[in-house]
Amino acid sequence: MPKRAKRKRGLLVVISGPSGVGKSTVVRRLFKVYPKLLMSISSTTRTPRPGEIHGQHYDFITQEEFDLRVKQHKFLEWAKVHGSYYGTPRQYIEDELKQGEVVVLEVDVQGASSVKRLVESGDLKASVVFIFLIPPSVDILAFRLKKRKTEDEEVVNYRLRAAIAELQVMEKYDYIVVNDKVESAADKIKAIINVEKERTLVN
Repeated sequence: MPKRAKRKRGLLVVISGPSGVGKSTVVRRLFKVYPKLLMSISSTTRTPRPGEIHGQHYDFITQEEFDLRVKQHKFLEWAKVHGSYYGTPRQYIEDELKQGEVVVLEVDVQGASSVKRLVESGDLKASVVFIFLIPPSVDILAFRLKKRKTEDEEVVNYRLRAAIAELQVMEKYDYIVVNDKVESAADKIKAIINVEKERTLVN
């Protein structure tokens, strides 16, 4: 009898890392070199930063709307980070994964941990790869946070302390990528995705 053709399962790519490591910049570059990827847009109650566009970078919503979505169980995970709320839309991710797509989810360490718990508990049935971005050094991380100029010094110092603490969880991820150069980091993630996609082929 002829062998049955292999079918493709979707792949959820969770990209995380400490605040200021450059997650958004690397992800934007990743989509330029790998345009077939799909992006999960997170919802947030925080104010947009300069250059951020509603529906492209984040789904900027009110606290009331966020609370309603929580009650309706519309988030895969949600958390309060640095005083603002962030949530990952569940329906979009599950629908696209069923179609065999590769969906990128850019979240903080807390969000990645929540997704990992869902996978381990079986509540999220999907192939998932966890990638942790790290800076070349703590000094460079501090420089990047201060370079933003979107928060005052007290907030920057708080974020830096939190980022250093978040670096302690990197061993829980499947891959660690150093963001020394944006192009290089994006290329490494692309290579990781190509390897992991082969594992999603099932009989």
